[in-house]
Amino acid sequence: MPNNFIRVLLFLIILLGISVVASLAFGARTIGWNELMDGLFRPDVQSHEAIVVRQRIARTVFSLLCGAALGVSGSLMQSVTRNPIADPSILGVNTGAALFVVCGISFLNINTPNQYIWLALAGAVITAIFVFGIGSMGSGGATPLKLVLAGAATSAALSSLVIAIMIPRSNVMDQFRFWQVGSVGAGNWSTISTFIPFLIVGIVIALFAAPALNALALGDEAATGLGVRTGTLRLIAAFGGVLLCGAATALAGPIGFIGLIATHVIRLVIGPDLRYVIPMSALSGAIILTISDIFGRLIGSPGELEVGIVTAFIGAPILILITMKAKMRAL
Repeated sequence: MPNNFIRVLLFLIILLGISVVASLAFGARTIGWNELMDGLFRPDVQSHEAIVVRQRIARTVFSLLCGAALGVSGSLMQSVTRNPIADPSILGVNTGAALFVVCGISFLNINTPNQYIWLALAGAVITAIFVFGIGSMGSGGATPLKLVLAGAATSAALSSLVIAIMIPRSNVMDQFRFWQVGSVGAGNWSTISTFIPFLIVGIVIALFAAPALNALALGDEAATGLGVRTGTLRLIAAFGGVLLCGAATALAGPIGFIGLIATHVIRLVIGPDLRYVIPMSALSGAIILTISDIFGRLIGSPGELEVGIVTAFIGAPILILITMKAKMRAL
C-alpha cells in the first residue's frame, strides 16, 4: 500500500461529501441549509426548495456514477496502451458511440436509454478495435503516439459522418444536439438503474485485471515471463474500459477528459500500482465530474452550461501539459 494512500483516500472522501452537498445546494436556484435538510430528511415538507433538492438527488447520483465509470475507463485505457494520455475521448471511442447513437435515432427511431446503451457499446467496441488496429500498423507496433494519432484521425472522420447524417434531418438534430454536448441533467432513477449493471461489471473486470496490468507495465516480455497472457489481458481490460465508457456515453453523452484527468492526478499522488489507482480513479472521476457540473450550473445561471463543455475547457490545457512532459516513443 502506498505510504500516503490513507491520507489521500480520506481527502477524497471529504471532497466527495462536499461536492455532493454543493451539487444539491447550487444551481439555477441556490438552496439554503434548512431547505436542504427539509428536502433530504423531511418527506412531509413539500416546499418548492425541498422538491428541487429531491430532484437534484438523482442528478447528483448519476453524475457520481458516470464520473466513476469514466475514471476507471481512463485507467484501463492508459494501462492497456501504456499511454499516459490515453482517454476514451482522445482514442475516438466516444465519437464511435456517438455515431451509432445518431444512426439509431435517424434510421431506427430509438429513443430509450436501453436502446442508446446497446448501440453506443457497439460503436465504442468497433471504434476501439479499429483504432488499435490502425495504431498497430508499421514498425514498432502500437506505440502511444501512433494510437493517439489514429484516435484523433478516426474521431475527426466519425464526427464528419455524424454531421453528415444529422444535417438533412432536423428532427434528429434537435434530439441529438443536447445529447452530443454531454450532460448529466437528464439523469433520473430509471437511467441510474439502467446504468448500474454495466458499471458493476466494468469495475469488477478492472479490479480483477489490476494485478496483471501491473505486470504488463513492465513490458510484454516481462509480463509473459511472469505468466501473464498479454493478448487475453489486453482484450479483457479493453473490454472493461469500453463497457464503462460506452454505457456512460450512451446515457450522458460524450463527456471528455474525465478519465485522463482523474487517472493522471491519482498516479502522480499515489504512484502507478493499479490495485489502488483504479478505485481511487473512480473516486476522483466522480468528484471531478460532479464539481464540473456544479460549475456549469453556476456559470450558466439562470440556465446551465453543459458539463461536457466545462470538462473540455479544463481538460484541453491539462492534455497539452501532459503531452509536453510525457516521454513518448517516436513513430
